[in-house]
Parts: sequence; structure tokens; C-alpha cells
Amino acid sequence: MRRTLEVLNELERANVFARYAIGGAMGATFYLEPLLTFDLDVFVLLQPTAGGLLSLAPIFDALSNRGYAEEGECVSIEGVPVQFLPAYNSLLEEALNQAQETLYEGSVTRVLRSEHLVAVCLRTGRDKDRERARLFREQGKLDLPYLASILARHHLEEQWKQWTK
Repeated sequence: MRRTLEVLNELERANVFARYAIGGAMGATFYLEPLLTFDLDVFVLLQPTAGGLLSLAPIFDALSNRGYAEEGECVSIEGVPVQFLPAYNSLLEEALNQAQETLYEGSVTRVLRSEHLVAVCLRTGRDKDRERARLFREQGKLDLPYLASILARHHLEEQWKQWTK
């Protein structure tokens, strides 16, 4: 995993993407007991093309040039399947901008804050997201006033009420 994070940092320094942070189940493991996951979800801020579109092609090209191969919707970087997910809405953009720097196996990386991970779960709305949000609540890994401000900004209060009944 250490080398995978180093490659992500190299891509960011090379301006392949503007910023990245770990999210999803792997992001949650920075706050909770490990969860079963098969890939590393990496949210990225992309540079728009001349036509204003967002494309993952520069990431795949840069990784291919470094010898890493696509595996379905992931790229295997040093044996770790990495799925790149563009920040496609204001919640994800905010989450990336406020991601926490942390040290993992000697490499600096960024991880979405637990409150943003919960908000993304609410927005996504799958059963496994609901379970992850429950774990965050039960294990007390949330700054509730900060979470409330995120939920208000992104109109997720009603979903939170439904999930916390």
C-alpha cells in the first residue's frame, strides 16, 4: 500500500489530477475497524478538458506509461486495485478540499473526514452505506456539529433523520 500511495502522490505532483483523497470503505478504516473491501477508492479533482468535460484518461495514460494495467474499472498499482472517482458534485469537492492529511506506512496521504464519508454514504444511499454510517454513529467517530453543517449545506438532513430513526 505504501508504494501505491507514493504513486498517487507522484501523479498529483505531476498535475495528472489537482488533488486526491481516499474515500469509501478503505477511507473508513482510518476511523473504524477494518471493513471488507476489494479496492482503494480515490476521489480526484480533475482538470477539465478544453471542451469542459472531465476525463479519467490522463490518469489511465499516466499509469499505463508507468507500467500499471487496467483491471476492469480499476488500475492495479503495486498490487492494489485502485478505482479513481471524479469529484462530480459540490459535496465531493468540499470533501476533497477538507480531507485530512495522514501518515500511512511512512507515506503522506489524504483521507476524507469521517463526517464527509458519512455524507457521501447518505448521498449514495446503498445498504452498505447505511451500515457504514451506523458504524460511524455507534463508534462515536463523528463531530456532530460539523456533520450537521455538512448535511445542511448539501440538503441531506432528511436522509440523516430517516437513517437515524
